[in-house]
Amino acid sequence: MTFADQLKAKVAAIWDAQFTHPFVTALGAGTLPERKFKYYILQDARYLEELARVFAAGAQKATDPETALHFATLVKETIVVERGLHEQYGRRWNLSSEDMRRTPLAPTNFAYTRHMRSVVLEGGLGEITAVALPCAWIYCDIGRHLLRNGPVAESHPYRDWLQMYASPDFAEVAEWLRNLLDGCAGSASAHELARIEDAFLISARYEWMFWEMAWREEAWPVSI
Repeated sequence: MTFADQLKAKVAAIWDAQFTHPFVTALGAGTLPERKFKYYILQDARYLEELARVFAAGAQKATDPETALHFATLVKETIVVERGLHEQYGRRWNLSSEDMRRTPLAPTNFAYTRHMRSVVLEGGLGEITAVALPCAWIYCDIGRHLLRNGPVAESHPYRDWLQMYASPDFAEVAEWLRNLLDGCAGSASAHELARIEDAFLISARYEWMFWEMAWREEAWPVSI
């Protein structure tokens, strides 16, 4: 079992719970209220801004040109490809990219992205890779899970989302991050391994919480 597989095994309960979360099951069935999906897309668009910064930090911390180049490519793909999907949905709701960027961060999203920022500021390449991996990995697993019975109908309201995250191209992102993490772990000290594990486990927890946030359309408890 690889180091990445060991980390995934430690969060198996969190991982598996995402497949049966009501947001995920309704998303796959096409019965998710559009209001909840819109909330999710707007929050996810804000999250992707931070994820691109994580990948940029990976390029900066990389110890070889190939890794730096791959992280730089992930920055571009995150901004161009994934944000493109969000903006496609934004046009459906008559929202510009600027409108989407003005969406206030929900509490869970704020906490998750600040966890990522903390790792970027204080962590090495292994931690940076670990903090981003749960997102890429679980989305790949969920995309494949929801399309396990074959392609969805063209009339499915969330077909584009499902196709993106079940695609081989997206699976390659998760695989590359896993392989990089395994490589980092091979030369890490016990202290560094503990920090890498912590970054991964916290991100995995926030992935479940992100679905829950969108399902409940979470807001700050006291308005100002």
